[in-house]
Amino acid sequence: MANRLKMALAQSIHTLYQQGWSQRRIARELGINRETVARHLKDLQPAPKPAHAPLGSGEDLVGSKPAHAPLGCSTLEGDPKPAHGSVGCEPHSATSQTATCEPGRQSECEPWRDQILEKLQLGLSAQRIYQDLVADHGFGGSYFSVRRFVHRRRAHTGLPVRRLECEPGEEAQVDFGTGAALIGPDGKRRKTHVLRIVLSYSRKAYSHAVTRQTTENFILCLENAFTHFGGVPRRLILDNLKAAVQKADWFDPDLNPKLCSFADHYGIAVLPNRPYKPQHKGKVERGVGYVQDNGLKGRTFASLEEQNLFLLDWERTVADTRLHGTTRQQVGKLFAAVERSLLQPLPRERFPFFHEVRRNVHRDGHVEVDRAYYSVPPEYLGRRVWVRWDARMVRVFNDKMDQIAAHPKHEPGRFSTDRNHIASEKITGVERGASWLLSRARLIGPHSARWAEATIETRGVQGMRVVQGLLSLTHRHDWAAIEKACQVAHGHASFRLRTIRALIDRQAPSQQRFEFMAQHAIIRQLSEYDQFVHEAFQKEA
Repeated sequence: MANRLKMALAQSIHTLYQQGWSQRRIARELGINRETVARHLKDLQPAPKPAHAPLGSGEDLVGSKPAHAPLGCSTLEGDPKPAHGSVGCEPHSATSQTATCEPGRQSECEPWRDQILEKLQLGLSAQRIYQDLVADHGFGGSYFSVRRFVHRRRAHTGLPVRRLECEPGEEAQVDFGTGAALIGPDGKRRKTHVLRIVLSYSRKAYSHAVTRQTTENFILCLENAFTHFGGVPRRLILDNLKAAVQKADWFDPDLNPKLCSFADHYGIAVLPNRPYKPQHKGKVERGVGYVQDNGLKGRTFASLEEQNLFLLDWERTVADTRLHGTTRQQVGKLFAAVERSLLQPLPRERFPFFHEVRRNVHRDGHVEVDRAYYSVPPEYLGRRVWVRWDARMVRVFNDKMDQIAAHPKHEPGRFSTDRNHIASEKITGVERGASWLLSRARLIGPHSARWAEATIETRGVQGMRVVQGLLSLTHRHDWAAIEKACQVAHGHASFRLRTIRALIDRQAPSQQRFEFMAQHAIIRQLSEYDQFVHEAFQKEA
């Protein structure tokens, strides 16, 4: 029959399985598919476990056929004892009390062990080692035997994997995975993403489905998870997803400013893991697969709300009641008994959810948000700023995320202008108010101040512009002339600016007059002019 293994290899599968090896380990050691191992274990009848009798030379077992171990196995001290009826093992002797041997024949690579180990230290691959053995030593074995031999050597020489455990309430891990599809009334399928947050100590988790992996959805899921837990962990380990990390960097990542504000609000440290290192958050990696396989696989929902209600019930009835394979305790009970009380308390108010964009400051010193306009300090004219807004407030920040302006939210088309954001050169005296105008009039003199006060009192708002005109006269006339004109005008109860101007003009020095002289050296007699005219007419005739 096609795709059937040889009898010796099939017997090896059966023998190793009886020794307690897992199907995954058998498949890895024999270099075959795990499904093939499962199929042959199902086809073979379970044989009784061999009695642990002293090993002989192999002739004591009449009619037994030796079970061959995978290629590349070798006799190593400390390896498991051989299966009953294995070939190639020497009987125990007094000089080798602690030596044991593996079942099966010796690896084809064993004669070249030293050469292979030397090449492994140089960092060569199994393919390169096989090529060198064939070219330099006439190796006649297969490439796969070299690969298995190299794999076993690397497994023995590699550093052990370090497990990262933490105290209760210290850490939570976060990751996105593919959720169940949404099928609307029109039959159209819509993709979803499920965010899972796992507390590292108790494995208590919260799952939430969204349609887009945006920063707003990410923060909303985190906040719902903290509310579900009844507290906040101290660290949040997450992947370098775009919703949270603008630029990945193991030492100094560039986090989204909105996520930084969220972390400050809840008192939690956000620590992205090293890029391309999912094992740094292995607890949530397995947790996402668990919710996908156990909870959502094969299911569809009509709406996002329906899926989230299902996930909430699934976490309570299935995920929390399971006996976790690592902690060997029930997840929900361990969380309630130990970790819940050690979480940080929730803040009094939820995080003020806001939108955030970058805006250019217009030439009028305002930025546009939802078709309304809000002022910023004049030094930011023409620059780009960050704008955050919610249903109540609009806040403006510079590039260092320092707040530079805050306004109440307005309807579209409205302007919100802070007087402190107007340049002093653009503020008129009328806008500054009567007090400011009068204080400036006092600097001219007492008569000017008295006239200005009387003008505002008599003419009201119109008088403020008159006083502003009085102040403008200081740019063209002497203060003494203005004082004298104000004294006269106040005495006549005249509070018009034209009066002040006329009085100032009258006080100007009059033009000097000159007397006509009848006798002077350059003045000729009239008879001479008469003679001159007469001669001119005679010439013309």
